[in-house]
Amino acid sequence: MEHDEPLLRLEHVSKEFYGTTVLSDVNFSINRGEILGLVGENGAGKTTLMHILFGMPVIADTGGYGGRIYLDGNAVAFRSPFDALDAGIGMVHQEFSLIPGFTACENILLNREPLRHSPAAEVFGDRLSTLRRPEMTARAARAIGNLGVKIDPSDLASEMPVGHKQFTEIAREIDRDEVKLLVLDEPTAVLTESEAEILLNVIKAIAGKGIAVIFISHRLREVTEISHRVLVLRDGSVIKDVPNRELTVPDIAFWMVGRDMDEGKVREKRCPHTPASGVSLGAGDQDVLRVEKLWVDMPGETVRDVSFTVEQGEIFGIGGLAGQGKLGIPNGIMGLYAAGGWVFLEGKPVNLGNARAALDAGMAFVSEDRRGVGLLLDESLDWNIAFGAMQTRGAYLKSWLGGLFRLRDEKAMQRLADEYIKKLEIKCTGPKQPAKELSGGNQQKVCLSKAFALNPRLLFVSEPTRGIDVGAKKIVLDTLRSYNWERGTTIVIVSSELEELRSICGRIAIIAEGRVAGIIPPDSSAAEFGLLMSGISGQDSRRNYERRNQVP
Repeated sequence: MEHDEPLLRLEHVSKEFYGTTVLSDVNFSINRGEILGLVGENGAGKTTLMHILFGMPVIADTGGYGGRIYLDGNAVAFRSPFDALDAGIGMVHQEFSLIPGFTACENILLNREPLRHSPAAEVFGDRLSTLRRPEMTARAARAIGNLGVKIDPSDLASEMPVGHKQFTEIAREIDRDEVKLLVLDEPTAVLTESEAEILLNVIKAIAGKGIAVIFISHRLREVTEISHRVLVLRDGSVIKDVPNRELTVPDIAFWMVGRDMDEGKVREKRCPHTPASGVSLGAGDQDVLRVEKLWVDMPGETVRDVSFTVEQGEIFGIGGLAGQGKLGIPNGIMGLYAAGGWVFLEGKPVNLGNARAALDAGMAFVSEDRRGVGLLLDESLDWNIAFGAMQTRGAYLKSWLGGLFRLRDEKAMQRLADEYIKKLEIKCTGPKQPAKELSGGNQQKVCLSKAFALNPRLLFVSEPTRGIDVGAKKIVLDTLRSYNWERGTTIVIVSSELEELRSICGRIAIIAEGRVAGIIPPDSSAAEFGLLMSGISGQDSRRNYERRNQVP
């Protein structure tokens, strides 16, 4: 084996999902002991690329992939994660994969427990073997100790704080024999600053032992701090693969955001009530929403100190990289997570921490978690669409015996559902079809219908097009635009897709590290958006960056 042979090499890797290209001709390599920072906006293809590398079943189930992968110079094509693990590749996913009822020790050594054999086991197999508990505890403690954190191996996963769960996941991977490559997907997203600092030092130590690390993160400062090289994906293609020599956060952010859109394509049309740029309308009573020093305790999307105003009839955008706090803003204002500060709707204070109070005040919310929060999956479409208005305003109910009791007005509910099925082109068998049977895009349209049925004065829409196809995206955005245009309803859209915000919003607030980095019009340059997304603001920083990168 040649010493200079890369540990891992990908050549011309491509992937399609149902006719949509998500990866196109991806090439890169990583050496032993190297830390490769893998970055890109949501939907850039990072997770799909790692699913291919780790042999996740979803890849084979959707037609496989194109290209070749070489490990130690040998072509590999893992059919399952077990094949990847056996080859020396470990992965810590964004979603925890711990067994809640198991201890830290049991999770770390799952399927690799040291066994005490007995005569019966010799005859009947390992099922009759017993666990060597002291050895298990010692190994788990050693793996945890290598991370520099204090976790009792006997702690149950279900009772751990999220930071300890993340460290337990990583301890499980580094305890494996012959680990050659470790993939970490957003490992610091749920950690405090001090915990993140510990983990970054651990990653450096792991690389120092000759283990290669692919570090996926939206926290670009961490990427520049520990990576030897940085790989930037955009729209499924490799945009940059560069050594981390004097690489800055604005450099990476600019590559991630990409080229400017044509100014004429930024917005197709504006609501008559919407400001044409970031210039305020001027009158104080034009502000329908005023947010002052808002903080929200939402895991992975903490909001620290956010202030902004939204004007009557405006479509206002909130963007930023994942984990920076943008999703926490509507969730906190709408009472789904603990929040503080001051929020005023049309000059009246909103009672934070109370979801019913937010609805009664005239606000509605289309959550990013449509299956967990937005829908009653087992119920029919008409029930889903009418439910919010029924609960908050008593609509679509019939009174009986002088108001002694009320029942659902089935005909009114069906008329409402039929109206939105037609207006939003919801593909279904009819208003009585269960919501769980619809595609993701059509479920999103049902969530919008449910919010529209409330006739809100202010509508929050979070990740409106996440996980839906291009055709459905256009219908959803066109529906929001026309709803704003026809009714003058104020809309606040939170999205990870910058171009989506630029296509529909009058102003866009970029959130970085839980704070507003800046509020700018949609036709601002990609460089300016990149600077704000990296947490850098101010004219001097912008001029210095543009001069160095020759941005027009």
